[in-house]
Amino acid sequence: MRSGRIVETEAYLGPRDLAAHSSRGRTARTEVMYGPPGHAYVYFVYGFWNCLNVVTGAPGVPHAVLLRALEPLAGVTERTCGPGLLCRALHIDRGLNGVDLAGEVLWLEPGPARAPPLRIARTPRIGVDYAGEWARRPWRFFDRASCMFPPLRRAGGPRHLPRRPHPG
Repeated sequence: MRSGRIVETEAYLGPRDLAAHSSRGRTARTEVMYGPPGHAYVYFVYGFWNCLNVVTGAPGVPHAVLLRALEPLAGVTERTCGPGLLCRALHIDRGLNGVDLAGEVLWLEPGPARAPPLRIARTPRIGVDYAGEWARRPWRFFDRASCMFPPLRRAGGPRHLPRRPHPG
């Protein structure tokens, strides 16, 4: 079993949010976002990376939260800092699109009681400059205390330090 603690996310408030996939309307790709909350919205980007979102809105309301980084807890040896790397390390692909996240295949659960306390910080989202004013919304949330975030990333600086491949 592979597991980790979620330490970075981004919120998407579609369909008015121009950075959200649902801003382009209801499509076959975004259909799962219009369903009940608590399901996985997995999509493919840049011809290489899968990304995992948690559907969070009521049925018919396509809100979602992108999982951007994970602190590995068990069974994960690959890097998980970036949504594409996170999915690759956890073997998440589009075959899991629509999966109930309270099920037995892929699920979310409270962290271990011994987990360090969270120190949540927020910045604008990453890589959505095309979305105008929506790009400036401070809807990227991360645990400042996490070992996954070198000082440059904490400050909203470069996504990756030198020698790290671009995750998409």
